Amino acid sequence: MDKEIIVSSIELIELCIKKLMSHGLSQKHAGIVADVLVHANLRGVDSHGINRMGHYIQRLKAGGLNPNPNIQMKSTGPCSAIVDGDDGFGHIIAKEAMDHAIAIAEQNGVGMISIINSSHCGALSYFVNQAVEHNMIGIMMVNTDKFVVPFGAAEPYFGTNPIAFGFPTHQQKPIILDMATSQVAVGKILYAKQVGKSIPADWAVDSEGNPTEDPNQVVALNPMGGPKGTGLALVIDIFSGILTGSGFGPHVSQMYGNYNTARKLGHFLMAINISCLTDSTIFKYKIDQLIDELHQLQPAPGHQSVYIPGEPEQMKVIERMKYGIPVPESTYTFLQE
Repeated sequence: MDKEIIVSSIELIELCIKKLMSHGLSQKHAGIVADVLVHANLRGVDSHGINRMGHYIQRLKAGGLNPNPNIQMKSTGPCSAIVDGDDGFGHIIAKEAMDHAIAIAEQNGVGMISIINSSHCGALSYFVNQAVEHNMIGIMMVNTDKFVVPFGAAEPYFGTNPIAFGFPTHQQKPIILDMATSQVAVGKILYAKQVGKSIPADWAVDSEGNPTEDPNQVVALNPMGGPKGTGLALVIDIFSGILTGSGFGPHVSQMYGNYNTARKLGHFLMAINISCLTDSTIFKYKIDQLIDELHQLQPAPGHQSVYIPGEPEQMKVIERMKYGIPVPESTYTFLQE
């Protein structure tokens, strides 16, 4: 079993930057990737944090990731654009795309971006939070390679297909909903393997379609909420795959395999200028009211409080900024090499 050590977020960012720069990334681009990864670790989403560095380095070495992409943005209308990521890190491409969406929304009310020729981009919460920091609503959708059994099917078709929303507030912390449409994200299975932990029986199935608590026996994940999760996964595949002209369903390139080939992923994101639809100050006060009223609800048996989406992660950020981030020792050693 890989034991864990506690490391500060600052040290992890520095280690990631040095590692990425040693494999050809500029300091600016390495800083963006490191920031997105450690953002996930701080929120307790370790499956999307620095644990992925080994995979990224493997792809860089094999030629499946472009360390110095020429990211291009093509305006297609007053509220839309296509961003070509030139097969670079998805973290860098998505950040620049959301910045562009925000700039469009500031002028025209909404910015819609389809991203092509991208790769794995990490936790979507990072990018919708960019819009939140500009007092806008952020939306992002990403499809992934097949690993989820659709409701009623005996074999996988969709990916975990995450979706995220961000809403600004007045005094409360923003609402950040970032979720996979599978019962759980693939990264959590991988993390359980690495640290030798079992998983809940309703997360995934084995080769015979039976529930399993052993992450080493997992061959596919269950959809969140049965037919509802399947429906959401389908919609996200349309937005991030078909609408962008990229792969969808089983046609999305594999994350683990073919490391020498660019993945050519598609993403879809939006920034919405609240002031173009309503009074932005009143909007944020009402979001605060919504949060307050949810907090005042009587907790159900077995629950200490009613939380809003993203709140447990925000609490984890406070904890880990103070006490540090638990990191598998093998990952820490890899970053230091």
